[in-house]
Amino acid sequence: MAKVAAALYLSFLIFSFIPGGTLMMVNGQKSWCVAKPSSDQATLLANINFACSQVDCRVMQKGCPCFSPDNLMNHASIAMNLYYQAKGRNKWNCDFRGSGLIVITNPSKWILFMFL
Repeated sequence: MAKVAAALYLSFLIFSFIPGGTLMMVNGQKSWCVAKPSSDQATLLANINFACSQVDCRVMQKGCPCFSPDNLMNHASIAMNLYYQAKGRNKWNCDFRGSGLIVITNPSKWILFMFL
């Protein structure tokens, strides 16, 4: 569960790197795209490769704010959210062949709760 919380938190962090630093609303609510915890490593890697071929994923490079923790779940969630935010925040921009999950609760609040 801590891995999921960390992935969601990192997904939240990257929205500040979107031009303007704002999130559009989906049905009147802010939203983020994260990797489903049940996703296998091959799927996560494919999602990273696809998303980063379409959007700038430099925030995940070593030494950048979204690099750590360095694991596929976290990096996939960041890449998927970057793609989702950049491509219009439509549900189909978070599908990733069924491995994406749109959340409307601020992921940064989940991690604070998880580690208290």
